[in-house]
Amino acid sequence: MREPIRTIHPAWPLRLPALLAAAGMLLAACSGEPDAEATPLTTATAAESTVTVRDSAIDATLEAAGIAEPIQSATLSTKLMGSVTAVAVREGERVRAGQVIATIDARDIAARRAQVTAGIAAAEAVERDAETQLARMRSLHADSAATRVQLEAAETGLARATAAAASARAGAAELDAVGAYARIRAPFAGTVTRRFVDVGAFVAPGAPVVTIEDASRLRLRVTTTPAAGRLARGTTVRATIEGVPVEAVVEGVVPSAGAVYTVNAVVENADGALPSGGTATLRLPAGQRNGLLVPAAAIIAEGDLTGVRVVSGAGGELRWIRVGDAHGDMVEVLSGVRAGDRIVVPAAGSGGR
Repeated sequence: MREPIRTIHPAWPLRLPALLAAAGMLLAACSGEPDAEATPLTTATAAESTVTVRDSAIDATLEAAGIAEPIQSATLSTKLMGSVTAVAVREGERVRAGQVIATIDARDIAARRAQVTAGIAAAEAVERDAETQLARMRSLHADSAATRVQLEAAETGLARATAAAASARAGAAELDAVGAYARIRAPFAGTVTRRFVDVGAFVAPGAPVVTIEDASRLRLRVTTTPAAGRLARGTTVRATIEGVPVEAVVEGVVPSAGAVYTVNAVVENADGALPSGGTATLRLPAGQRNGLLVPAAAIIAEGDLTGVRVVSGAGGELRWIRVGDAHGDMVEVLSGVRAGDRIVVPAAGSGGR
């Protein structure tokens, strides 16, 4: 017996693609495999945006190197010649203003002081006698018992005695001033950075005893091009001291020989964190120039490498770059991107990648 001929319903060819698509979706759901059409790495999502890199006018700077020196620094010495009898400080110790640092043997000063004291006593005795003689002579002259010449002689004698007493007292003041050099005192609060002598050493006038520095304020002195001549006193500029970024205030700009300028800038260092005598660099403004800026939020750091996510026709890529200075919330890119590139900027708090 022949099998009956089956007739295909006309709607089947139209429904077949839909059924195949539904079957594919069911198989994918059952297998647990991820969707093959996932968002590419560098395609902006709801938590990201893109910006186009453009040439921008940025502030140009020039760097000048120098040394960070303490504003207050003094090497102490004496005007006496003698042996050191005491040194009250060591290197690295803090001292207060007026503190005794060292003592010099001043026994010869003591002996001279006794002589000066005796001289003052004698001069004052002569002065008192001259005063008495003048008073007597004035009384006699009033009674016509002494001539005018005798009275004037008595007045001259008193004047000479008064001058002699004043000279003796001035000699004592001078001796006291010289004797004060027997005790060397700190002129300001600071730190002892060098001690030149020990007890028993013999010193001469002008010989160094100790050096004291106050590093609470540092002065950066650099020599640079004439462009610095436009800097005004009080301008705040960026600087580094031993690699540590700081702010410096311009103290003054003066021309030097050879068509260069010397710039002095002051850095506050109240906590003493910055080293005195450290290598310093001043970054001085030098007009404007063109550069490529990207948002700091777009920068991706991986170890020593720095990159950005660049959108491209193929989907996107992580591109390594070399960065320069920060300008507010933007960072200059020195190489790795070109004007017109679109880069991905994550939303705040969404992470870098």
